[in-house]
Amino acid sequence: QVQLVEFGGGLVQAGGSLRLSCAASGSTPSISPIIEMGWYRRPPGKQRELIARISKFGNTNVTDSVKGRFTISRDNKNTVVYLQMNALEFEDTAVYYCYARAGSEDYWGQGTQVTVSS
Repeated sequence: QVQLVEFGGGLVQAGGSLRLSCAASGSTPSISPIIEMGWYRRPPGKQRELIARISKFGNTNVTDSVKGRFTISRDNKNTVVYLQMNALEFEDTAVYYCYARAGSEDYWGQGTQVTVSS
């Protein structure tokens, strides 16, 4: 079982920056097979969308709507994933969820609210 805890959400003015962090914990047999971590978000009244992901090899994918503004990275132990969000826009307002894929299982954080004021 993998537990994920997110940090870093909050209220920011448009054009500002936030950095989200997500730490994975659990028994070694649960964490060691993490092959991918990433971030989804759910804007108000909309469906959840994948924002960015990073593999255990460091390969990254970022969705077009945030490309050039958001950067995903991770620590060397592959247990913490970060999302650096710059030039935030009102449309980035959402609940952001961290996930980790270990083997055939997906694990989720509780979500952290990001609110961008225009």
